[in-house]
Order: sequence, then structure tokens, then C-alpha cells
Amino acid sequence: MKAKLSVWVFLAVAIVALTQARAQWPEPANTAGDVPIFKNLSDLKWDKILPDLGESSPEICFLRIDPKTQATALLIRTSKAIHVRKHWHTANESHTMISGKAVLACEGKRVELSPGGFNYMPAKMIHEAWLPANSLTFITVDSAWDVNWVEGPPTDADLTK
Repeated sequence: MKAKLSVWVFLAVAIVALTQARAQWPEPANTAGDVPIFKNLSDLKWDKILPDLGESSPEICFLRIDPKTQATALLIRTSKAIHVRKHWHTANESHTMISGKAVLACEGKRVELSPGGFNYMPAKMIHEAWLPANSLTFITVDSAWDVNWVEGPPTDADLTK
């Protein structure tokens, strides 16, 4: 009888211990925003950023938008070289060059970024860029993506050879 009581006490203590330990583990991610995402470049859906430029328009692909913060990860690719006129974003922005050498400028500085190069632009900082043909840029912003043009969006005159 004593052995049976000891087994029951052991089981009760074990169940309580496991229950308390489980309460400290994070819940598994089960919301739509907390699922893994896998995308290959060849499968991405691209949209024209500047439809007025037709086939010469840079293209954008939104990779992920956080449903709570609206933080955004995106890619921009160019078929033609283009000067992206002065603009700013409401959110902090970072650029990582995947392919091509870009020139970015702000506050009187011009810097060339080669593949693998990175920069960070604080929110509302006015900047501009010169992107070569066939470039690919990975961009993140820490809230919703927007573009606020200082002198209007690029036109045919901003396309370079």
C-alpha cells in the first residue's frame, strides 16, 4: 500500500512540475504573421513602381509585411539605369545591394554601394539614388512602406544609358 501511495505522489508531483514548466514555454506561433516564408527569386510577383515609364520602370516585390507593425521587406530591380529623384520615407530604411553598383546620396554625401553593400537611412531623411541596369536591391523599413517625392517621381529624363 505504501508503494502504491508513493507512486501516486510521484506522479502528482511530476504532473504539477510539468504543468509549471509548460507555463514558462512560449506558445507556438500560430498567427498568419508568424509562419515561415520561403520564396525563390524566379517565383516572385513583380509590380511596376512607375507605370508611366512602361517597360523601363523599376519593379518592386513585397516579400513580407508584418501584420502588427507593417514593417516591410521588399526587393527592387531595374531593367534600365535610373536616377531615383530625391525622396523620403516615413519609416527608417535600409538598403542591401544584391547585384549592381548603386550610388546613394544624402546630406551632401555620395557613396557607391557594391554587391553586399549596406546602408541605413533614418526616417524622413531626404535621399536619392542612381541605380544601374539589371540591379537588385533588398530593402527593409520598420513600418509601412511609402515614398514621398521631393521634386516629383522619376521621368523618362531620369533614365540613363
